[in-house]
Amino acid sequence: MMFRNRSCFLVALIALLLAFHAHAFESGKRIEITGPVSAEIIRVIDGDTILVAAKPWPQQTMEVYVRLRGIDAPELKSSCAAIRDAGRQARAALADLTRDQHVIQLLRISGDKYFGRVVADISLSDGRNPAQEMLLAGHVASYDGGHKQESCSSLW
Repeated sequence: MMFRNRSCFLVALIALLLAFHAHAFESGKRIEITGPVSAEIIRVIDGDTILVAAKPWPQQTMEVYVRLRGIDAPELKSSCAAIRDAGRQARAALADLTRDQHVIQLLRISGDKYFGRVVADISLSDGRNPAQEMLLAGHVASYDGGHKQESCSSLW
């Protein structure tokens, strides 16, 4: 009898979670985790994405790609040589900026439009925001998540 009640409870809980997820999806709301979540940078992917080992719970570590919120770097795989070059420069600048950062903080973490990646604000160990630093240095453009236009004539 207890097994049956536990099974019914689990089925009801799963149904409730699926209904909540469907409602959030239909209403266009994204679930956001305020953070902070501590992480270590594994490597810089490009000028606006890093791979980290995040530590969301005690004794738990997970690797996740993190897109830096609010910026867009030139694409490394662009058909335009000048954009590819600017993309390499942006990646090198982000690598330099984060080189000695052993522990960073992820804040305002939400899902990205691409599966397996999240979007987050990042705080370096000295309190700087690398997205803002990259913007100020002119390596990236401001980005709000909308449609991006890539043109060899409109470089950073």
